[in-house]
Amino acid sequence: MKRMRWVSGLLILSLITGSVYADIELKSKNDVEGTWKLQHTKNSASAKETIKREDTWVFRDGKITILNIPREGSHYDQQPVNYEIENGKLKIPYVGRSGFDTFSLVEKDDKTMTLKGKFGEIYYFNKK
Repeated sequence: MKRMRWVSGLLILSLITGSVYADIELKSKNDVEGTWKLQHTKNSASAKETIKREDTWVFRDGKITILNIPREGSHYDQQPVNYEIENGKLKIPYVGRSGFDTFSLVEKDDKTMTLKGKFGEIYYFNKK
């Protein structure tokens, strides 16, 4: 009996935990449109350490421009690139090489947005 309660509790906990980080399907480019300040990132949803960020992601007219990217003591701006919404996920092409970075929407409201990268890293944004 104890074992059955323990297994039931574990099952309920896994269902609750899984739903906290369930992806939200993006339906159109309007879902991410605007200027978003990247506040910090985490290597995974369960990671305790946050990495402070200074860049700003601007989604406008089907293009994304990432501004104020830190590099070797200074900052630079990425050239605008076309992004896509495919299978409910945000696809941003790599600059200067082939391939895409893919992001899932974890959470979004009028002031905040959270994205999850394809390797599980979490990006926390505030609307500017």
